Amino acid sequence: MDDKALRTHLSRLLDWEDAHRGFEAAVRDVPPGLRGMRPEGLPYSPWELLEHLRLAQRDILDFCRDPGYEEPENMDAYWPPDPEPPTPDAWDQSVAAFRADRTAVQALAADPEIHLFAAVPRGTGQTFLRELLLVADHNAYHVGQLIAIRRLLGIWA
Repeated sequence: MDDKALRTHLSRLLDWEDAHRGFEAAVRDVPPGLRGMRPEGLPYSPWELLEHLRLAQRDILDFCRDPGYEEPENMDAYWPPDPEPPTPDAWDQSVAAFRADRTAVQALAADPEIHLFAAVPRGTGQTFLRELLLVADHNAYHVGQLIAIRRLLGIWA
């Protein structure tokens, strides 16, 4: 496989639905009154998963491209402090920010100036390829959780 084909696959991997439903389906039409609801037996609400997806994806993007990147002190930085969105607009703002950052990650994957097997300068040996795959894997995992929570809340068709 040539470099361009690999980059195309990486870019597509970040939002494809070839094997499962994707982010767009998972966040579509979640009623405002259920966005902060934790189904019985689960530690997350739809809001918590959405915001975790956004925060983690943004952190990996910053790690890859920001020379001033500073690693969060602990894992709590990747989760919102409350199960409910803090404002009526927070859900839509988080969705929009996730989409914008996903587009930026896709641009990073497609950028021929980025050597995929090169180590990220701020890291401890992590390559750009590893970080791109990490974003795709992490997002797919938590989108699946979000869909499972929607099923439990009775809001998944």
